Amino acid sequence: MQISSMHFKARAGEKLADVKLQAALHRLQGNFVKGRADRVAELENFEEIRTAAAAIRDRVINNLDLYLEEFERNATARGAVVHWAETTADVNRIVCELASRYGVRKAVKSKSMVSEECALNDALEAAGVQVVETDLGEYILQLAKEPPSHITAPVIHKSRDEVSDLFAKEHQRPRKTDIGELTREARELLRTHFLSADMGITGANFIVAETGTTLIVTNEGNGRMVTTLPRVHVAITGIEKVVPTLEDLATLLRLLPRSATGQTISNYVSLTTGIAQPGEQGPQHFHIILLDAGRSRLIGGDMQAMLRCIRCGACMNHCPVYQSVGGHAYGWVYPGPMGSILTPTFVGLENALELPQASTFCNQCSVVCPVKIPLPDLMRKLREHQVERGLRPWQERVALALWSWCAQRPALYAWVSSIAAKVLHRLGGAERLIRHLPLVSGWTAGRDLPAPQGKTFRELYARRNR
Repeated sequence: MQISSMHFKARAGEKLADVKLQAALHRLQGNFVKGRADRVAELENFEEIRTAAAAIRDRVINNLDLYLEEFERNATARGAVVHWAETTADVNRIVCELASRYGVRKAVKSKSMVSEECALNDALEAAGVQVVETDLGEYILQLAKEPPSHITAPVIHKSRDEVSDLFAKEHQRPRKTDIGELTREARELLRTHFLSADMGITGANFIVAETGTTLIVTNEGNGRMVTTLPRVHVAITGIEKVVPTLEDLATLLRLLPRSATGQTISNYVSLTTGIAQPGEQGPQHFHIILLDAGRSRLIGGDMQAMLRCIRCGACMNHCPVYQSVGGHAYGWVYPGPMGSILTPTFVGLENALELPQASTFCNQCSVVCPVKIPLPDLMRKLREHQVERGLRPWQERVALALWSWCAQRPALYAWVSSIAAKVLHRLGGAERLIRHLPLVSGWTAGRDLPAPQGKTFRELYARRNR
């Protein structure tokens, strides 16, 4: 997927003016946000489960090499082949080599964000393999030649009419508007691909060290078709997705669907362990690719807590910035608060300068995160790194340096603050609204700010005490 995170500001402006997108994002708030709240309310010990889940993820990260080696031993013992990929290019090379080895002409895919990281579809098509996305949302986006805008609802930005027009054009069938009929049409066309594919490609929400199992969580039956019908199954996932035991997995599964889509449990939870045994239906060959791509660099650093992420999407569903601009504005695979951290750490801070700034620091993302990732703290740390590396505009760095210098001198800081409060009060005029701020006009370009009373908090507090 093409990285365009450097253009976040320009894209955000375009998305704010997109009437159709704004309507779609409003629906997201009504469905996922309320759904999560309702499902969480069903659990009396929800915070205890969150704490336990965070502890599980931390235990894995602190002993990642041991759990990965255990997973490899147990997966291999059950007939799977485990591959280690340092980069996304390694993933593409491995999958293309497997396709060549097994004479693969067509591959069907279940939704996988890691494969989006790798741009795997492009690599396979360049190698002469037909790739068919089978998740309904991803299938729509493949026809439209667009990237996903959400990690669990990839086509949230499109309306029913847009999908109807797209199907009529691409399928050469009469235009339908009923959701059930549109779904059936896609199902009929995809069925032939399931039956004729040589390779099935999935991601993995988790992999289990004690059993060598991979797991996918879906709301469509396509995942099970992809993992059982083709003779070759390839599962691609990040190295951080390992969990120690099936019991730990059960704990995390109590949180994932509730946080992601507001469901008690998703429609399908599919565990795959090894190749098909005599009398079983399943793949003859099972390959698991474990991708690093910058993940191991986070261990022991400021961003280590981000490795807890279980990719539920709750942070973006509740983020006022994502709710306003949608996923495409972020310019890479992962949008929202999680993307504001993952994108700079995976593709380079210099390639995603605006993403750590794309936050109000309201802390909703951290409050709803099922594994207690302190997302605002991590974004704040990335902002510090930007300043330290001289990646922010010089005017901003000078302003911060002056503020820091004043803040270390309380008497001077109080005097400067008092003057600033009086100036801002006068700028508000009779309406007490600041319509333009000199030097920082971005704050007032799209809104009016309420003017202060003309006194600082310290002055008001002292007067009240008197």
